[in-house]
Amino acid sequence: MYSSVVRLQNTFGFFTTVAFVVAAFVSLSDFLSPRTPTVNLLKPTSLQVVNGRPHYYSPVQQYGIIKFSLDADLSSLFTWNTKQVFVYITAEWPSLDSQNNTNQAVIWDKIITAPSSDHLAKYGPIERKKLKKAAVGKPIDPSRGKLVLKNQRYKYQITHPSGKIASQEDIVLKLHYNVQPWVGLLTWNQEQTWGKWEALKGATSKKFKLPAVKKKDEGKKTTKSNSRA
Repeated sequence: MYSSVVRLQNTFGFFTTVAFVVAAFVSLSDFLSPRTPTVNLLKPTSLQVVNGRPHYYSPVQQYGIIKFSLDADLSSLFTWNTKQVFVYITAEWPSLDSQNNTNQAVIWDKIITAPSSDHLAKYGPIERKKLKKAAVGKPIDPSRGKLVLKNQRYKYQITHPSGKIASQEDIVLKLHYNVQPWVGLLTWNQEQTWGKWEALKGATSKKFKLPAVKKKDEGKKTTKSNSRA
């Protein structure tokens, strides 16, 4: 007869096998839900380049400051297996270095949690009540993933290893997303359509150019001329 230890091992092995099979079915169920993320608007609204230092003893560098407007619908990314969606916007521009064809820097990001994982976010009591009320009777709140931002302030400034970024041309803004499920693999924004998962549309803005660094003397001259007038 089998000993108690052997029986316990067999039971645990059977349990892990069943759990793995169930997890695989849960993960594959995501492919049955359509994904139709779209970006209706993504454009810069305010551009500025300033001088600064990352550290006190560091040389002066140029930093690009970009504000933007965004109208996107990522609500189809939320299913019953979605834990949260990480959304971020990058500024990208071509590089003269042959080893690095594109420069990329994140200017803004946001984590959008599903109703089932709101407890993982740092919400206040009032905002938590609103989220729970909005999700009553719904597996997924339809408003999750709908982003409407006007003249949104940047989170991160952009720069370049050379320390110069003023008057940089051919810059575009791009929206990216990363779906983090409860069970399964992480999925990123896709450029091609796979079955019911459609490629992200309208995620790239039109090309624009950063301005030159505004000198302090120019601001003083403008102020003096206005006062004389």
